[in-house]
Amino acid sequence: MTEFQALVLGVVQGLGEFLPISSSAHLVLVPWLLGWPYAGITFDVALHMGTLVAVVAFFWRDWLILANDGLRLKRTHEGRLFWYMVLATIPGAAFGYVMEDYAETIFRTPALIGTMLIIMGVILYIVDQKAPRAKDISNIGLKESMVVGILQSLAIIPGVSRAGITMTAGRAAGMTREASARFSFLLSTPIIFGAGVMQLKDIDASDIDRAFITGIITSAVVGFLSIKFLLRYLTEKSFNIFVWYRFALGILVITAEILWR
Repeated sequence: MTEFQALVLGVVQGLGEFLPISSSAHLVLVPWLLGWPYAGITFDVALHMGTLVAVVAFFWRDWLILANDGLRLKRTHEGRLFWYMVLATIPGAAFGYVMEDYAETIFRTPALIGTMLIIMGVILYIVDQKAPRAKDISNIGLKESMVVGILQSLAIIPGVSRAGITMTAGRAAGMTREASARFSFLLSTPIIFGAGVMQLKDIDASDIDRAFITGIITSAVVGFLSIKFLLRYLTEKSFNIFVWYRFALGILVITAEILWR
């Protein structure tokens, strides 16, 4: 892993983790298209650490309020939302643990990734156009939280996109675009943290080099800017730009897979 490769993949992770385009898909496709070897579990940890830094840095005030009210069992919206997110995290964490081996092998084929990019693009487009836009984050209840949490389980398949499936689920549950994105970002915090912790056991201090640090810093900075951009963008615009991007990339990947066989 060179520092340049770490920089490129850090940008890919920072964009893909928080935009509805699938970071896991891009982290498979970029090395595949460029002929780079798999970066390894150590670098996966670096990227997860970077995006965790990004989401915590952006939402630390929100999390202080949520955790304070939730752990003190206050009867506030923030207190309830804290426990809603705890419950909503369980399905995705359980499914990810059970299906981890498949995620590292069968699910990483370019043809499947290209197909899922297109299918989820279609679903996101339809839901975003048809769904009501009534609920902001202060009106999110247990039902909406669990719908998002259960569907988040599908994000283990590269091409689905954790951000994409949770924002789509949020829109289907009646959230505004901005609310669905904000809830998705908050819900990503324990998932990203858990993924990083699970992988820490496979590395030691000798694995940490300049490429590792480059990956953390790049994914953190780009991730922070991605969150800021999307929350502002969705106050006025739809998800269409990401839908068309998913279509274009999916078609490109499937075509390349056919031609390179």
